[in-house]
Amino acid sequence: MRLSRYFLPTLKETPSEAQIVSHRLMLRAGLIRQEAAGIYAWLPLGLRVLKRIEQIVREEQERAGAVEILMPTIQLADLWRESGRYDAYGPEMLRIVDRHKRDMLYGPTAEEVVTDIFRGFVKSYRDLPLNLFNIQWKFRDEQRPRFGVMRGREFLMKDAYSFDVDEVGARKSYNRMFVAYLNTFSRLGLKAVPMRADTGPIGGDLSHEFIILADTGESQVFCDRRLVDMPAPGPDVDWNDLQSIVDQRTALYAATDEMHEADRFDAEVGEGDRLTARGIEVGHIFYFGTKYSKPMKAIVAGPDGKDVPVHMGSYGVGVSRLIGAIIEASHDDAGIIWPEAVAPFDVGIINLRPNDEAVSAACEDAWAKLKAAGKTVLYDDRDDRPGGKFATADLIGLPWQLIIGPKGVADGVVELKRRATGERETLPLDAALQKLTA
Repeated sequence: MRLSRYFLPTLKETPSEAQIVSHRLMLRAGLIRQEAAGIYAWLPLGLRVLKRIEQIVREEQERAGAVEILMPTIQLADLWRESGRYDAYGPEMLRIVDRHKRDMLYGPTAEEVVTDIFRGFVKSYRDLPLNLFNIQWKFRDEQRPRFGVMRGREFLMKDAYSFDVDEVGARKSYNRMFVAYLNTFSRLGLKAVPMRADTGPIGGDLSHEFIILADTGESQVFCDRRLVDMPAPGPDVDWNDLQSIVDQRTALYAATDEMHEADRFDAEVGEGDRLTARGIEVGHIFYFGTKYSKPMKAIVAGPDGKDVPVHMGSYGVGVSRLIGAIIEASHDDAGIIWPEAVAPFDVGIINLRPNDEAVSAACEDAWAKLKAAGKTVLYDDRDDRPGGKFATADLIGLPWQLIIGPKGVADGVVELKRRATGERETLPLDAALQKLTA
């Protein structure tokens, strides 16, 4: 993509309404534009990141055995009345009435809809376990939307729902999602710590939040620092034997301020391993048994032929929220530092003198070879001063910058900068390309 033909509306000044780093940088780097309080338009650069995160989330859900569906954003209030949540949910639910005077709502979550889908088709325990996931926009009418996409009203969410014939099976499904989340966040370049959590309006008696540590996090967290250093299980995990992985992590103390027990923390965690920090929630999983299946009559024939309500769990990841979380965890004074897995482009080519034929020819050659190698490239071919190009490249945070100017071309070399470390090296173009495509 040539930057001269791209839509990248960057800002030099920090918007006054942006209170935290991720919000400031997302606005300045041209990722989003606010349309109303807590509601954003996703601009080209931000949309590319959003799609890359969404795809990683999807791949890890499918690896864990979940099946993708797409549920509607507008839901029937009658389904929520069946579950008993319509009046209990509170003012965060956006309630609407259609032209036929039917009560509707803009879905803040989808337990009722997915239960309705399930009960319409599944009648026997032989069709279980089943996990259905959905990546869809949600709406919660936050009283004070703030912090950009971190606490917006409209957000993209992955929500998965497991169905099992009994509690034993349901807890195995819970463990699959627990491990899938560890792998998902690892692929996104994040270290996420699972912590005991309150079940809130979702309900149930088993819940974990996945928290990444960041100074600007909204929650105070307390944990055994050994949890932070544990590697992700990886794609080769034995999906039939996950209990030991879950036990290893849940045996160590980890809780947000809502669930924190100071005496227990001091008793269970050695002084040298106690970690108190700020954190950002990026995922939340729940096991809630028959909370929805009983009132909504999601029933299957069990092994003994008797009808039983299924046991359910739900598993959420804030896909759009993750962008803000990643930036909070990975930035410097100059701008964003994207992990390579989610960067909007793999490489930025900076042409220091677009009106120089030799320099432009070298840039075009590099661009063609990188694209042929499967790399995504943003080529800054604008007629602008070098300082402005460097500032833009650092602000938008591409992992690599390939800098090509007249002196280097004359000497047969280019400059390669790694954004994460700031390290620069001068080397022949072919060597730089080989390093970028290795």
